[in-house]
Amino acid sequence: MKTSTLTSTHWGTYRVESENGVPSALHPFEEDPNPSPIGDSMLETLSGPCRIDGPMVRRGFLEHGVLSDRSTRGADEFVQVGWDQALDLVASELNRVRDTFGNTAIYGGSYGWASAGRFHHAQSQLKRFMNLFGGCTVSRNTYSYASAEVIMPHVVGHMSELLLEHTSWRSIKESGALVVAFGGMAPRNGQVNAGGTGRHSQAIEMLEAKNAGVEFVNISPDRSDMAPELHAQWISINPNTDVALMLGLAHTLVKNNWHDTDFIDQYCIGFEQFLPYLNGVVDGQPKDANWASKITGIPVNTITTLARRMSQMATLVNNSWSLTRQQNAEHIYWMLIVLTALLGGIGKPGSGFGLGLGAVAGVGSHRSKAPWAAFPAGKNPIDSYIPVARVADMLAQPGGTYQYDGKTRTYPDIRLAYWVGGNPFHHHQDLNRLRKVWEKLETVIVHEPFWTPLARHADIVLPATVALERNDLGASPRDDYLIAMRQAAKPHGLSWNDHNIFATLAERLPAASSSNDNFATAFTEGKDEEQWLQDIYQRSVSRISGNGFEMPHYENFLEQGFLKLTEPQKPRVLLQNFREDPLKYPLKTPSGRIEIFSEVIASFGLVDFPGHPQWCAPTEWLGAEAAKEHPLHMITHQPARRCHSQLDHGSHSRAGKINDREPCRINPQDAAKRGIKEGSMVRIFNQRGSCISAAQLDAGVRENVLMMATGAWYDPDWNGDKNCCKHGNPNTLTKDLPTSELAQGPGALTCLVEVELFVGVAPDVTAFVPPIINSL
Repeated sequence: MKTSTLTSTHWGTYRVESENGVPSALHPFEEDPNPSPIGDSMLETLSGPCRIDGPMVRRGFLEHGVLSDRSTRGADEFVQVGWDQALDLVASELNRVRDTFGNTAIYGGSYGWASAGRFHHAQSQLKRFMNLFGGCTVSRNTYSYASAEVIMPHVVGHMSELLLEHTSWRSIKESGALVVAFGGMAPRNGQVNAGGTGRHSQAIEMLEAKNAGVEFVNISPDRSDMAPELHAQWISINPNTDVALMLGLAHTLVKNNWHDTDFIDQYCIGFEQFLPYLNGVVDGQPKDANWASKITGIPVNTITTLARRMSQMATLVNNSWSLTRQQNAEHIYWMLIVLTALLGGIGKPGSGFGLGLGAVAGVGSHRSKAPWAAFPAGKNPIDSYIPVARVADMLAQPGGTYQYDGKTRTYPDIRLAYWVGGNPFHHHQDLNRLRKVWEKLETVIVHEPFWTPLARHADIVLPATVALERNDLGASPRDDYLIAMRQAAKPHGLSWNDHNIFATLAERLPAASSSNDNFATAFTEGKDEEQWLQDIYQRSVSRISGNGFEMPHYENFLEQGFLKLTEPQKPRVLLQNFREDPLKYPLKTPSGRIEIFSEVIASFGLVDFPGHPQWCAPTEWLGAEAAKEHPLHMITHQPARRCHSQLDHGSHSRAGKINDREPCRINPQDAAKRGIKEGSMVRIFNQRGSCISAAQLDAGVRENVLMMATGAWYDPDWNGDKNCCKHGNPNTLTKDLPTSELAQGPGALTCLVEVELFVGVAPDVTAFVPPIINSL
């Protein structure tokens, strides 16, 4: 018997065709005009050598416990055990650490996209469990745009709220004239959207804007950061110098009286404190086009011409999220707001600033936003957290102090890490350093469907189901579809879903509160999967009904398979209400206005933050002394054939590799200097490590720049150079430095490397070969 069900993923919605209860085919969702091929690997990876068959314990940990040799994590054998033994081990370790060191010694990391779904949401499941257990140390902000999350509330508003209210492509098409994109708008990024998407419309909406007369400018070291059909002007820029260009544009605007003084007077504060810096009164150096040209490598005339165009046309200036991931990135987003304030278009249709147009499918789409309910995680009873990208520093410096958003904080002494969803051996920088400080953890517990690098570096691995093996509700705040995700496959091997794992584990543990002795009942509230889904659906009905939408009864929704909210009648314009009445609709900043100068940030006393945005040269960039030894600036970007590191073992991702390695792109002139040809095996290296790759020659890459996708499963050469990733993971090379003391975000895009022809026989890639597994 054939059946058809829907499933939702971060890379889109798909219809699953099954025969006699076994998935046999995957089809694009009928409402998706541009489906992503990433989903093609979902069925084939339901089983196979990378799938984890049952509960696993690292052999060294099973035999010696916390006294085991932790340096063998990643290369050790595993032993398959039964669920009872595995959960008894987990419960014992949680009790030991909580009773001996306190809840702050437990790190509930779980950073990452995991699976789409409002109930089977990995982080929420872990957080609810840990909150009932007495809390744990957690992370704040995201690897995607941490520096923006910290700086923006001081300047214009909270990043999450700004993204939900973002100016739409419909508004740009109808009212815009020019889109200037710092960091570009790479087409590959539009495939994904956290929480899922019903239809991929971003590329279509961009093209509609172009056909309506909107012009595009791509400011990036990589020409391909803008779709070719947009016919964008490419302004090739030295990496990490965007602030200098923005300052040069701003100086040109002010010098020629092209700026909007009325907007600045009515909607901003602090321009008079910023102007002396811009004009060079403070340091004797005007931030004019000549100055900016020397730093950015962009001709003076190009800068002045662009400033004139921006002042004469309705202009939207967009920053990619990637720009937040470099040293001093906070200034990039702050200066974006200042530049667009000078242009005066903030709050007008098709104008103002963009915060990641092109970064994911949902930002800028003409869709209704919905406050979908989710599995309730509760509140962490302890105040213990770190900025998300400081996990290695936390492990290396327990008790050490650091600055974060104007506060001095102390790193906790972490003994146990519990990870559910995500992969730090993808997201984090300087993976060789992370691997070494990872040894300081006494216990690592992971829920994981596949033998990812994180699973290999764990002590206890509990096999988790994937989305096709569960029932769920797929939805995102930045999407207008709700998907009934119905189970299409039986759980692989002995896999359980995260909720059942935690519910069964809770039966072995006491809750933190003496008034709530039954931990398992508190965690499940007596509901099974289907009852939780009905609860989430009904709470969504209550929230959405107040917004003028009507939702069908739950049973009718399941029968329909999905629902789509009505599109908004008017194109969305970011900060339109503020523009129309700043007194009635003040910003959520200390002054209620745009803060070109921030008294709060100035009061922090940070060397590089005098209270306004400024140019700060990165410590590792092409203008530095270090460039003599490592003269290429490596830019790492999101992959086109997977979502982060997810499904890297699938055929679609592997089809994009060359000789099984993740390729890199290099300018032909840089390649010729090194004797590198198309397809050559190369070794990319710096003082932190190396990786083996294959070269693709691309004249659209700026000279002295190397481009490489992230997400290749980390595969150290255990039999040779352990600091070399045989598979081509560029985070063996990126520097684990913070964006600044303000946000402590990841500074991955400030990275210098060298590349050379690989000599000799390359070691085999073993990223997708599971570890040796023994039975008791």
